[in-house]
Amino acid sequence: MQLRYQYRAYPTPGQRIAAARVFGCRRMVWNDALAMQKPRKAANKLLGNPRHRLAEGPYWAVPKAGELGKSLITQAKKTPERAFLSDAPVGVLQQTLRDLDAAWKAHEHSKTGKRPGPRVAPPRFKSKRDNRQSARFTVSDRFRVLPDGKLRLPKIGDVRVKWTRDLPSVPTSVTLIKDRSGRYWVSFVVETDPADEVLPPVDGDQGIDLGLTRFAVLADGSHIASPKYLRRAEKKLKKRQRELSRKREGSRNRDKARIKVARAHAAVADARRNFHHQWSHKLTSENQAVFAETLNVRGLARTHLAKSVHDAGWAQFTAFLAYKAARRGRTFAQVDRSFPSSQICSACGFRDGPKPLHVREWTCRNCRTRHDRDWNAGKNVRHEGRRTLAAPVPPTPGPGARSR
Repeated sequence: MQLRYQYRAYPTPGQRIAAARVFGCRRMVWNDALAMQKPRKAANKLLGNPRHRLAEGPYWAVPKAGELGKSLITQAKKTPERAFLSDAPVGVLQQTLRDLDAAWKAHEHSKTGKRPGPRVAPPRFKSKRDNRQSARFTVSDRFRVLPDGKLRLPKIGDVRVKWTRDLPSVPTSVTLIKDRSGRYWVSFVVETDPADEVLPPVDGDQGIDLGLTRFAVLADGSHIASPKYLRRAEKKLKKRQRELSRKREGSRNRDKARIKVARAHAAVADARRNFHHQWSHKLTSENQAVFAETLNVRGLARTHLAKSVHDAGWAQFTAFLAYKAARRGRTFAQVDRSFPSSQICSACGFRDGPKPLHVREWTCRNCRTRHDRDWNAGKNVRHEGRRTLAAPVPPTPGPGARSR
């Protein structure tokens, strides 16, 4: 199993200049390759079916990384216009072409339905004003972790890294990242044994009802308070954004103000991510199975609740639960979106009709049980999750089976 370990890096001013050169070389190779592929794609579109408006030509019709490597890297370094490509490791530039191939492949597969999820846009040209820059170093670049804890990156130097945990194995690649707030990170890809992450089995399971007033209400009656990091930081964010709006376009002061805004937003995102990590770790460690409801986050984000929905971060929380449960030998499942978890009595199973959102407590007309809306939903989510796991899987028909 491949995992990614990310650490904060602190390059010196000289190393930041060298890293900017590497980012620039990578950006130039990307743009040169994309400029050669775009006309070919446009020609394929004209030769194809004119009624298929979404088609942009087949992926196999554009030049690939192997074809572009010699002309855009090896031969380009010998020309005066591209002599600066020698400031970046060859492996980084070759990896850039492979990443571009992967971007075209993801775009083509999303059009044909081979790739699930929303449609992936075609790759675009990169700008030196992009707020996020990255460069991936492979084994061929001979990066290594030194005994003193520094990371040696070719063409950049020995970068100081804040190690928060040990790497489980020798990394196969490392990516140097500069985010929009000006912070540097190094992200390692390592191979791990899945058996090392499995926890001993425990008794018990848990159902989760996600909300806004309370972040989550569990089936056992406990609840997780909503931290509302964005709401708490709104005053500071408004001040930083107001300062940014008053700076002249293109000035250095505007760039400094932009970094302050980015750092304020990064602090909110980091706090929310840490909150999700802590609770997903706790829930998957203490329960053998965790069940949650499936929410239409994209639809709710179009309503007047958009800011609160994004502040809660339900999608990130459920994603953390899913991957941590898979790594630790636990079970995580989400009930169907159409399941009326808040409309069913968890005591007798009677469906008591639709109730508006402002009704937080109600009494079942069948068994006269008094319910808290969120707690009742959490118990129903757990019951439905248990039923889904216990349901037998229908047999797969053989090749000679006939449909009726």
